[in-house]
Amino acid sequence: MQIQAKKLSKIYGSGENRVIALNKASLDIAQGDFISIMGPSGSGKSTLLHLLSGLDRPTSGSLTYDGREIYSLTDRELSAFRRRRIGFIFQQFNLLPVLTAKENILMPLLLDKKQPDEGYLDRLSDLLGIRDRLSHLPHELSGGQQQRVAIARSLIAQPEVIFADEPTGNLDSRSGGEVMELLKGIHQNMKKTLIVITHDGRIAEMARRRLTIMDGVLEEV
Repeated sequence: MQIQAKKLSKIYGSGENRVIALNKASLDIAQGDFISIMGPSGSGKSTLLHLLSGLDRPTSGSLTYDGREIYSLTDRELSAFRRRRIGFIFQQFNLLPVLTAKENILMPLLLDKKQPDEGYLDRLSDLLGIRDRLSHLPHELSGGQQQRVAIARSLIAQPEVIFADEPTGNLDSRSGGEVMELLKGIHQNMKKTLIVITHDGRIAEMARRRLTIMDGVLEEV
């Protein structure tokens, strides 16, 4: 999958209340890239991720996946596109508390009315070390285990690209390190394109390509 962002901008408000959250950001992402985007709180990191992944629409600019402008899609078409081709990992895990770990993992498939591949689920569970936790509810899991479930959920539909927004932000240093090593392994062994948003320099340095963002301006290191 080739992703090309051209002069993406996101502006909120007008007049004296006008805020430029992202200022004409351009970025080419090739199949198999491992990219980190680093910046402090409020720099525009999450805004950029939301635009690159189709979670939000820009004020101006374009975004193509394999030459197709995704902002031309309807909201329903864009939602289906995200479910099938993009995986998301968030700082807050975003697990549904009333569902078991397995049910949370399978949710993207159920929303798309697809039957789960139990063999693939088994392989994911083994890779992430959560096979014996699949019947547990989120509150019965540690933070690191919840993030592993979230990673499995992001991979269950076998997407081509994974976006991770501060994936270790709610974890202690040991659990965070383990999660990043898992993500590195997924990138290498499953050949997934991986884009990680972080404020942690140690995490940023794990990527093959490193970018910084400050006051909405994106630059490659």
